[in-house]
Amino acid sequence: MTQDSTQVLPRDVAQAVQQDMQLWLERAVIGLNLCPFAKSVHVKGQIHWVVSAATDTSALRVDLRRELLDLAASDPALRDTTLLVAPKCLEEFLDFNDFLAEADATLEELGLQGELQIASFHPRFQFAGTRVDDITNYTNRAPYPTLHLLREASIDRAVEAFPEAEAIYERNMQVLEELGQSGWDALGIRRSPRESGPAGQNGEGS
Repeated sequence: MTQDSTQVLPRDVAQAVQQDMQLWLERAVIGLNLCPFAKSVHVKGQIHWVVSAATDTSALRVDLRRELLDLAASDPALRDTTLLVAPKCLEEFLDFNDFLAEADATLEELGLQGELQIASFHPRFQFAGTRVDDITNYTNRAPYPTLHLLREASIDRAVEAFPEAEAIYERNMQVLEELGQSGWDALGIRRSPRESGPAGQNGEGS
């Protein structure tokens, strides 16, 4: 967790957010094998967690710029990927979705396209054509709005090691459909009480 964020956010709040996210990573992403590449970097301690204190997109873009540059400059053996979590802004999914264009523009401005890419998760994520409560939306839901900064080289290596990577999407849909809402709720993925904002205790669009 970076000191920049904890200078503004109370330390216990920032820690609670990170703990909520780590629980989501361990129980959903790794536990349900939604991403077969996540366990390795987690076990090796190669995930860099950043809890942003940003309350608007301008501040979040500053944090994003810094973290993209830091990731590009870091030793991949020590920092393979970054999760930039924004608990204080972009609660509405459509606003978050709009911000992704700004995020990609930042990546391009820094000349890091082809080296890094940005994936995203949001507590109210919704696939086009689905209902808000469609369980398959949880494949891309996390307790807080999150930008996942990845190295292209790491993605390429992971795909080589998992030749059927294109099948992950379909498999994840099936896993969530079989799990159902009650099964997801049983995972105990939630926002800590001090951080349970309008997106709901379980990180869902309630």
